[in-house]
Amino acid sequence: MSSTSIDDLLAFEEEAAPVGPQSRDSRWRPVLRSLAWAAALVAVLLVGLRAVGLQVSLPVLIAGVLAVLAVRRVTALLAPPPPPPGGSRVGGGEEDGSYNWGARDALRSAINRWEWPLDWSATRPERFSGTVLPRIGELADERMRLKHGVTRESDPARARALLGERLWTFLETPPRRTPSPRDLAVIVAELESI
Repeated sequence: MSSTSIDDLLAFEEEAAPVGPQSRDSRWRPVLRSLAWAAALVAVLLVGLRAVGLQVSLPVLIAGVLAVLAVRRVTALLAPPPPPPGGSRVGGGEEDGSYNWGARDALRSAINRWEWPLDWSATRPERFSGTVLPRIGELADERMRLKHGVTRESDPARARALLGERLWTFLETPPRRTPSPRDLAVIVAELESI
């Protein structure tokens, strides 16, 4: 039996940025690229304005180009993530009360860790019994340990009383068929009521 906690299941770790000479170069690369773009734009605008007979102060032109590039950079950083490939969701998001599935966050990662095994175990009960059922058992044990100080292994009689007969039977005897989403919803609701 593994000792995975609920916090481990819901944790999201981002990869650390590489440290070294290459990471220092990569830090300066966007700055140098932006300065090159700014210099090129200033040169083109200066030539274009002089061609039509307009005189503009060079510092004002440089400040204007840098301001436009800074606004462009900030809006690019604040832009929403692209929709997921094969996106079944159209529009919407937090403003209409639905979840933004394109966002990369810990909740989506946790959902994926449950969604994928549930998907591929839908037709084969032995996959469900071998992969998903132990995870549900770990969640039940962790929940009982946190709220009541027992697990199924440490005090089976008390754990059985806390879980209730239906949830105890579900966890202790592998089902012959994969439970339907409705059955799983009932089991999760019972698990949350512990």
